[in-house]
This record gives sequence, structure tokens and C-alpha cells, in this order.
Amino acid sequence: MIEVEKDSGNVYADPGMANADAALVKAQLVTKIVEIIKSRNWSQQQAAEVLDMTLPELSEMLRGKFRGISESTMRDALARLG
Repeated sequence: MIEVEKDSGNVYADPGMANADAALVKAQLVTKIVEIIKSRNWSQQQAAEVLDMTLPELSEMLRGKFRGISESTMRDALARLG
């Protein structure tokens, strides 16, 4: 028989990652940023200009590589998007 565990609702906490709650918040913020950029049909270059980020910074963030980006930077990005 296969043993199944119920997840916690946080994919970062389930494997025991440090700072799991912060990582989940960042992932949720990035998801919202992506939704807004897509809904406006913006290129990454257009979005980077509006968000006052470099294209490589934005690209990394949108691909889920956001360890070096603070939560406050992401919240600022959402504010810039309205």
C-alpha cells in the first residue's frame, strides 16, 4: 500500500525549507505580477521599465528565481502596476 500524506498548503514548508512562509508570500506576489503583465500584453522589457527593474532581474523573478529579491521590492512592483 502507498502511504499518502496531506500537504500543508505550502510547497516550501512540506520539504522543510527554511523561511518557507516568506518564500510562499514571494511566490504569491510573483504570481500576481505575472497575471497583471500578461493581462496587459506587455513584453518583459515594457514591464521592466514600468517596474524600474533590469530585464535580467525581472526575467529571473518571473521564472521563480527570487531569492535575491526582497518582498518589499515585489510589493513595490505591484504598487507600480496599480
